[in-house]
Amino acid sequence: MKNSDEIEKQKKSGRRDFLTIGGLSVGANLVYTALPASVLAETTQEAAVSAAHAIQEMMPTRNLGRTGFRVGIFGLGGQGALEKANNEAIALPVIERALELGVNYFDTSAIYGGPDRWSEHYLGQALKGRRDQVFIASKTKERTRDAALKNLDVSLRLLNTDHLDTWQLHDVGTIDEVDQIFGKGGALEALIQAREQKMVRHLGVTGRFRPDALMESIRRFQFDTILMGLNAADKYYYSFAKDLLPMAVEKQMGIIGMKVMARGRILSSWAPPPVEEQKKTWEGTGAIATTPGTLTKHETMFYTLSLPISTAIIGCDSVAQVEECVQLARDFTPLNDQQMAELTAKTEPIARQALFFRLMKR
Repeated sequence: MKNSDEIEKQKKSGRRDFLTIGGLSVGANLVYTALPASVLAETTQEAAVSAAHAIQEMMPTRNLGRTGFRVGIFGLGGQGALEKANNEAIALPVIERALELGVNYFDTSAIYGGPDRWSEHYLGQALKGRRDQVFIASKTKERTRDAALKNLDVSLRLLNTDHLDTWQLHDVGTIDEVDQIFGKGGALEALIQAREQKMVRHLGVTGRFRPDALMESIRRFQFDTILMGLNAADKYYYSFAKDLLPMAVEKQMGIIGMKVMARGRILSSWAPPPVEEQKKTWEGTGAIATTPGTLTKHETMFYTLSLPISTAIIGCDSVAQVEECVQLARDFTPLNDQQMAELTAKTEPIARQALFFRLMKR
């Protein structure tokens, strides 16, 4: 039997091995996954195969729809530590660690971090000098052309870049919003203009409220990417997986999943805050929680990654959470239909809290 010193030494050695593998992402390997197919074609076959093998050892990758990019199946969300004011001491290491571990999809928005847009600010700092290694996706919640273009100017400045890899309409949830976006002087005009002027490469739409608004959006315009709320409780309220997800797959879109862990509310390890505190946000929605969730992080992440998506984004509060998500992505194996159904059934008692984002008032 090993003594305690030997066990501790083995643990440290295993952790160093994990970190060393993650460090391979700096340089050619990360660049490889983030370059367009046209550029990749110019690399030597031997180098391409070598890079692909190294990336797969760190984290599985998938095509991001028609964009020509391959992304790690875990992407860093722009909330969590990244949306907190004056949080450089935590936010910057979170981004840097994600880079080291092979994360190459970074999500943010003009509304993350309040008026100062801390999320874009932190990403701009941490990704400086590494722009060619990553895919940056930001969003605008503006619904008119002029306001959206002003949003974009600030996004580019804060992110220290001359272009976004994808610029998205943020949180499209109602048909009225769709009509405004697509109407004369609507935000879609800004997206098209920005792409024509090469300020953005690809165009996307996002949502977490109702599937019909997103379905109508992608009927009206050929967006390149779609970001949608998806987790194991999906089927119980306004399912996105039933009709919207197959439509996006058919259109060969890059599909990004979010709300994987429902801000913890789907997890059995989550402790509900006091009801009085929850009422400030959830009063009248039915999303007030009095019990923990029912799934482990492993179960909820494996569920979402077993869907036909390109990547799943998760906002992290610490470096440790980034490392945990990367490890889950590296360990991922697809679930079969029976396993998926069992996890869905486990979420039924806590479906409302796990789908709080579909029950919020608009």
